[in-house]
Amino acid sequence: MKRLLSLASLPLLALSAFGAEKAVITLHPSADAPVIAKEIYGQFTEHLGSCIYGGIWVGEDSQIPNTNGYRNDVLGAIRDLKVPVMRWPGGCFADEYHWQDGIGPKEDRPRMINSNWGGTVEDNSFGTHEFMNLCELLGVEPYISGNVGSGSVEELAKWVEYITAEDGPQARRRKENGREKPWKLKYLGIGNETWGCGGHMTPEYYSDIYRRYATYARNYGGNQLYKIGCGADAYNTNWTDVCMKNAGSMMDGISLHYYCVDDWQNKGLARDFDKDDHYWLMGKAFDIDTLVSNHSEIMDKYDPEKRVGLLVDEWGTWWDSEPGTNPGHLYQQNTMRDALVAALSLNVFNNHADRVRMANIAQFANVLQAMLLTKGDSMVLTPTYYVFKSYIPHQDARLIPLDVDTKVLTVRKGRTVPLVTASASEKDGVTTISMVNISLDEPVEVTIPLEAAGIKGKKVEGSIVTAKDIHDHNDFGQKEKVTMAPFKDAKVKDGKLLVTLPAKSVVTLSI
Repeated sequence: MKRLLSLASLPLLALSAFGAEKAVITLHPSADAPVIAKEIYGQFTEHLGSCIYGGIWVGEDSQIPNTNGYRNDVLGAIRDLKVPVMRWPGGCFADEYHWQDGIGPKEDRPRMINSNWGGTVEDNSFGTHEFMNLCELLGVEPYISGNVGSGSVEELAKWVEYITAEDGPQARRRKENGREKPWKLKYLGIGNETWGCGGHMTPEYYSDIYRRYATYARNYGGNQLYKIGCGADAYNTNWTDVCMKNAGSMMDGISLHYYCVDDWQNKGLARDFDKDDHYWLMGKAFDIDTLVSNHSEIMDKYDPEKRVGLLVDEWGTWWDSEPGTNPGHLYQQNTMRDALVAALSLNVFNNHADRVRMANIAQFANVLQAMLLTKGDSMVLTPTYYVFKSYIPHQDARLIPLDVDTKVLTVRKGRTVPLVTASASEKDGVTTISMVNISLDEPVEVTIPLEAAGIKGKKVEGSIVTAKDIHDHNDFGQKEKVTMAPFKDAKVKDGKLLVTLPAKSVVTLSI
């Protein structure tokens, strides 16, 4: 990438003075390239605020149109997004959650205080059956985070047995509660953020704990668990090193959490920012590329065959809660700026498909960088939802490695971020390229040599997610300001794909 301009030394508004920028994307198709796991487009649903209650689940007796208690509008949104995997029940909530409180007749389920998230009373009406049935209904792979912080080995072992065993004491209990056949459970997380809210452990201690819990999480019948160790908080590479050294041989995956926050005491509102804030956020978001590279390098030391997957199972933007809402419920709006973060991050995950096997944005509904917002019987799709929808063609497609020759910006705190980022893939004879232009003011003229890469297609179809203003967002009772629309400003000429990326846009093209 060529460094043409340092934003540290020039006002951000000076970008427009230099005219339209240019970039070149060079594709390197290879039959040996990894497949982009569809699970990279996973979701995260925690018992937090109205993510579950009101967001997904309203109960069978609700006046809101529902199917077996699940909101019909949300079910449709999940289907349209082709959600591949959903993580539940937390998050920090997972390590205070005791699964046996969430089974059996709803009127008999004990209530608890959700001490992590606003002190809300949790009535446990959404439990194992409700979650597993939701995933089964939609063809979504369930990912359960087990309670290690306050739970026992026996408790987690019995939960796995309850869900997956054909027969035995827990299977009989499940059948008594109305589910004859076992469910399929692939992904099992052994604790969440054990370096923090999940127990404030050292990596040495957690490694031993992991080995113990993983030993007793058995495979029943034809069910095969993919066991996931609790990985690092963002930049803590020592955690990854110790866990891979001491327990990596017993892990199928290890997690990584990364939020676009520098000052946890002063995060700001999603809609309240200036140009400097915008470019800082782009730099912060692009840091995930460095993090994935650094953690992958450590994993390569102990796992050169790349058997163990890196799962970024919490990521996204985190702003102050919207005024007038419970601060512990983490309800925030979602602007075009957040959409750019989503696309930039997904490009990074795609390009690291050799090691990144899953990612779960936080969270699906009404919490943090949500796909959708609900209020009563109304639902709003966010700009981030439309980015995920536009990237669907990359799911389970073969990665096309690429180089991007573009301006590199230096932003606040010395971070750098390319003006244009991209990822590409091929599936069933269709080449898909997704590109992000983070500039607030300037279009970028992009050239992509196709014939040189052995790509002979001439028909181009595309979509764009953009907005008139970077602060634009979708809200209740208003016409959508940010959506996914057809994109026409691309053509194939002399064996090259020529594209003009508008400012602050996400464009996906299929050739």
